[in-house]
Amino acid sequence: MCAAHWPPMHAADSSRQWRDMRAEVRPMDTTATTTHPRLTGPVLGSFKVAKFFTDNTRHISSIDFDAEGLYTITASDDESLRIYDARSGSLKSTVNSKKYGCALARFTHHPSNIVYASTKEDDAIRYMSFHDNKYIRYFKGHKREVVSLDMSPQDDSFLSASLDDTVRFWDLRSPNCQGLMHAKGGQPCVAFDQGGYIFAVGLGSSKIRLYDLKKFDSGPFSVFPISDPLAGPYPPEWTEMAFSNDGKNILISTKSNVLYIVDAFAGHIKHRLVGHGNQSNIAFKGTFTPDGEHVLSGSQDGKIFVWEVASGRHVHTLDWHHEPPKVVAFNPKYMMFASADMNLAFWIPPPLSVAPGTGAAASSAPGGFANSRY
Repeated sequence: MCAAHWPPMHAADSSRQWRDMRAEVRPMDTTATTTHPRLTGPVLGSFKVAKFFTDNTRHISSIDFDAEGLYTITASDDESLRIYDARSGSLKSTVNSKKYGCALARFTHHPSNIVYASTKEDDAIRYMSFHDNKYIRYFKGHKREVVSLDMSPQDDSFLSASLDDTVRFWDLRSPNCQGLMHAKGGQPCVAFDQGGYIFAVGLGSSKIRLYDLKKFDSGPFSVFPISDPLAGPYPPEWTEMAFSNDGKNILISTKSNVLYIVDAFAGHIKHRLVGHGNQSNIAFKGTFTPDGEHVLSGSQDGKIFVWEVASGRHVHTLDWHHEPPKVVAFNPKYMMFASADMNLAFWIPPPLSVAPGTGAAASSAPGGFANSRY
């Protein structure tokens, strides 16, 4: 049974707030209108937890949204996979993966199908249908734990990187590896750009290689050494990379108290994102907002920090979790994001209201759920 909880409210307000919530998972827009607010810093600072779930018994290690922003998939250290309806805020389906373990769950281009990495047994990547609760295909080849997995935004291909010092290129339609690259030099991480034509491989927490997907066997077309002079001789260990939707920047999450925004064309560090705590070397995973203008990441004190991409400035802190939220993911289509420690939280901004006699959107009390598209 889903253990989904609303923040405390008065009993008389519960039915009204439920209607508000269903109406307020708002599609996002990059420009302000009378019905859709732009995702500005102040709007992000107004986000509140509208619903949370206590289904898991151990920490959630990954969150992903499907391409249309309708569903959320989580993988947890308790070896369970769960799909949630992102608009209604409800648990849709649960699958336990006790035999193989689970991590890095990603939607394919079908919202009922996922791929995920095994954490036990054989280090294979598993492709399954949640609708049928059946495995469609196994992708075997890695000899150690898979630590990075990214689905192409355009087709059925995906990338995986493992502690066996290899990066593999796969196609969902075949169990055979379509390409193999050796990636010696430390824990690798991979990321597609939003066009799906270029991908990045991070090596040794010190280098980014950019590849053309159609010619990756010819080697990288760019190699960027990434050096932080403030880090000293031991650079922070990278945990994840992600391109901004406009393709201009790459976000590097680390096990230290810094994230990096790297210029995706010139290959230099544009900003060090600092202010959050991470004395315990937690593998936090940050996220760009869909417009690429802000970055969100968890902190050791349980807070979520918001930075402005243009300046690298810390602009807001959001407080709800009691433990470090290791993973934060923004919905690609709707004005909401998810964060997780052991519990999963759905965040949304306050609902819009209409100022009397104006017909224009005005601020209102917190509440409601995501109906607002970008």
